[in-house]
Amino acid sequence: MTLKEIENYCLLKTGSFLDFPFGMDVAVIKVKSPSQEKGRIFAQLLILQGIPKVTLSCDAIIGEIWRANYPCSVERGYHCPKVQQPYFNTVTLTPNSTPSDDVLMEMIDHAYETTIGKMPKKYRKELEGFVAAL
Repeated sequence: MTLKEIENYCLLKTGSFLDFPFGMDVAVIKVKSPSQEKGRIFAQLLILQGIPKVTLSCDAIIGEIWRANYPCSVERGYHCPKVQQPYFNTVTLTPNSTPSDDVLMEMIDHAYETTIGKMPKKYRKELEGFVAAL
């Protein structure tokens, strides 16, 4: 998947939106319920030294499994403080080392669900209601 394909897939998620809080070089996908002022980050897309990368939120245990299964392309969130690194994976998007598109979509789905799971119950219910109204 390309960065644009990943961005498009992320933006299909309910309540997701594109933001640039770190400057125009890093596209950030956040999720929020209708009544929230700010969203929570679940994906960050960037090009680092000419190499496309995506950083995704994750559960620490699942994140470790992906790092073990894809040691050449999945690492702890490289830019995160040490205490947050187990909860973010950075995936290098090169033809020879990238996990399959299906695995990347699974990682994105997990990032979205993990992020929603950290929201207060009130906001989770609003997102569920938003989906039901569609």
